Amino acid sequence: MYRTHTCGQLRKENISQTVTLAGWVQKIRNLGAMTFIDIRDRYGITQLVVEEHATEAVRETASSLGREFVIQTTGRVVERSAKNPKLPTGEIEVVVEALKVLNASLTPPFTIEDQSDGGDELRMKYRFLDLRRNPLKNALILRHKLTHEVRSFLDQRGFLEIETPYLIGSTPEGARDFVVPSRMNPGEFYALPQSPQTFKQLLMVAGYDRYFQIVRCFRDEDLRADRQPEFTQIDCEMSFVEREDILENFEAMAKHLFKTLLDIDFPEAFPRMTWADAMEKYGSDKPDIRFGMTFNDITKLAQGKGFGVFDSAEYVGAICAEGCAGYTRKQLDELTEFVKRPQIGAKGMVYVRIDADGHYKSSVDKFYTPEDLSVWAQACGAKPGDLLLILSGPRKQTLSALCELRLEMGSRLGLRDKSRFAPLWVVDFPLLEWDDETQRYYAMHHPFTSPKPEDIDLFDTDPGKVRANAYDFVVNGVEVGGGSLRIFDSALQNKMFQVLGFTPEEAQRQFGFLMNAFKFGAPPHGGIAFGLDRWCSLFGGADSIRDFIAFPKNNSGRDTMIDAPAPLAQAQLDELSLEVREPVKK
Repeated sequence: MYRTHTCGQLRKENISQTVTLAGWVQKIRNLGAMTFIDIRDRYGITQLVVEEHATEAVRETASSLGREFVIQTTGRVVERSAKNPKLPTGEIEVVVEALKVLNASLTPPFTIEDQSDGGDELRMKYRFLDLRRNPLKNALILRHKLTHEVRSFLDQRGFLEIETPYLIGSTPEGARDFVVPSRMNPGEFYALPQSPQTFKQLLMVAGYDRYFQIVRCFRDEDLRADRQPEFTQIDCEMSFVEREDILENFEAMAKHLFKTLLDIDFPEAFPRMTWADAMEKYGSDKPDIRFGMTFNDITKLAQGKGFGVFDSAEYVGAICAEGCAGYTRKQLDELTEFVKRPQIGAKGMVYVRIDADGHYKSSVDKFYTPEDLSVWAQACGAKPGDLLLILSGPRKQTLSALCELRLEMGSRLGLRDKSRFAPLWVVDFPLLEWDDETQRYYAMHHPFTSPKPEDIDLFDTDPGKVRANAYDFVVNGVEVGGGSLRIFDSALQNKMFQVLGFTPEEAQRQFGFLMNAFKFGAPPHGGIAFGLDRWCSLFGGADSIRDFIAFPKNNSGRDTMIDAPAPLAQAQLDELSLEVREPVKK
């Protein structure tokens, strides 16, 4: 037996017992007559003591140890004279009677501590070492607990976990597919699924009315903090349901996760907001509602006074930052430079200060009287001590820039507390979005999203106004999940394909298996998919999902630990009937 206890298990009640521990050397402190060794495993740390009268073999072995050596020790549990209240094992230590090196270790390239001295790329290359650190260990434990609670909750509500294929056919729309060549079918390719969308709909046709799967999905897209080329979804589908049935079930699941993992209760129903209102008031379809500072349209109030920037603008919008009238010119200049960044795209920013006495001072005093500015303040609900920040320009672009400015102010004012959660359902998305470059409509979600019944007639007159029977679950400005009711009628599905520009032959070639299945009695159905990685980062108070994935890719989509992707040997290429060409320079 390598161990009788783990390194986080021993307590005062174990005093006088002889125990055997095994783990990694965290730290060594040689004080001459005595040597202290911290031994670590995933359960915790225990202090070992090599006393002056220990055997020569024990003392020689102790003197040979280095950080991250794997050791086994047997000894007697005693009470510590200098207790460590920061450790669960801090009231005891083990007096070493036998000590064995199971495996020596090279000196690690960074410290295996909560605050490591290793940079991101170095720790990614040695991910197996990085995973020994407490922050990553705790992240993976959180992921395990969350996954367990999801399975338990859905099982109790009658859902069946059913696996769907990873090697499927490539489909248009959405992100790029990762493709897999078929050796047995030269010149043909599988694709890795971006989601199990068509398969879960086929399961509904097959009669499995409550399905779920914690499933790996793959998208070949540019990466950022909340994206990886492979990620995990909590994928769910239900038959014989309306929107309310789905929202009720998965709002209950969300409340269950908040309660069991964070001990947070949400006694009231989560608020709901239409997509149109979210865009109008927050400039985003995933608004952070932990704080106010919603947008105010002052276009008509600001125009006609000779200020060309506003007079020529499609939209003039303002946010009110409470209690910020004391912002210095330097702070205001910083905000102006912030909104002028290329990724935000505003041309500039106008401000209006309302001091404690109700006097107005703005960057456009030349064009607007205090009475004019007072009208703006009333429209924005501003009071003495507040600050108005105003952007203008094309409507869509300005709403987006205001969104970034609002979030920046929320961060500066400490209003985006990661320990506070504000869940929200965003509903009634547009079904379609127009692309000027290709001069056609694309599905905002996917081609199987059902339109709202009252909007179906608009397909023939104004497709852009058709609303989807779709919904997103948003927490703190992060889209955690989303779904919709599905089209289950073949005629309506054909109409959808027609609006999306598919010929009947193209629709049949790409989706014929699903359309044919619908002819054999498809029930009304709908579903939702949650990002498991996003749930984890949200609950773990992190901005990135990467720490909650055991072996993630870097921002270039590479696994630097195993050096992937990598070239294939010529023999493999020949077997797959593939020829590699030099990439075309753009």
